[in-house]
Amino acid sequence: MELSPVIRALTVVVLGAVTVGTVGCAPVTADRTDVQWTSTTAPGSTYAEDSPEASVVTSSTPPAPSTSSALATLDPLPVKGRAPKTGYARDLFGQSWSDDVNVDGGHNGCDTRNDILNRDLTDITFKPRTRDCVVLTGTLNDPYTRTTISFTRGQSTSSKVQIDHVVALADAWQKGAQQLTSEERTDLANDPLNLQAVDGPTNQKKSASDAATWLPPNKAYRCTYVTRQIEVKARYRLWVTAAERDAMLRVLSSC
Repeated sequence: MELSPVIRALTVVVLGAVTVGTVGCAPVTADRTDVQWTSTTAPGSTYAEDSPEASVVTSSTPPAPSTSSALATLDPLPVKGRAPKTGYARDLFGQSWSDDVNVDGGHNGCDTRNDILNRDLTDITFKPRTRDCVVLTGTLNDPYTRTTISFTRGQSTSSKVQIDHVVALADAWQKGAQQLTSEERTDLANDPLNLQAVDGPTNQKKSASDAATWLPPNKAYRCTYVTRQIEVKARYRLWVTAAERDAMLRVLSSC
């Protein structure tokens, strides 16, 4: 039986790993933040964050599929070169943290940022009279750095916890999102599958990198991270570069 390109490539990666040895390998199942989407907000007006978008972000953590499922999803993804970034602008992905989307949490009366803070943080307090929407304080167990971060909403403090688009929007733009409709791009920017509350400085270091150029410092979370990137790219019909695909295979070979 002829093996698929992904399985053949994975076999090469695994054999290479065996040759080199397993020294330094980290466990890949620890510290997963796999939780189902739950929203505690009631329908009503959207309450947006007062602080600037660049310094505040949110996240969500859907359950990660198995390695075999991730490989099966990666296999048919097109492999192409990175398209020019020409024409990219954040507003091509809709209003930041819009509630007017067709993904989990959409049209629930609370903006995406606060929806995801509500899901990813613990020990949460809410701003009064916002129907438990605007998160004032909470604690983040950051999956990227394996550290605990105290969150306090405010102009000078919100940036400690930022939203990472697991597949960066600029990366998505260069790998197929130009062909999406404006509604699909807005869904991509607000899809809980593609959002993760993380340490702010670490998110800044990632910028718009893909798996070939950046992975979370916490090695135990890399399998979940790469799996989610694959799921997002499949859901929104995006492609991967050859270097990105190879990096994903290397991560998945250790899961």
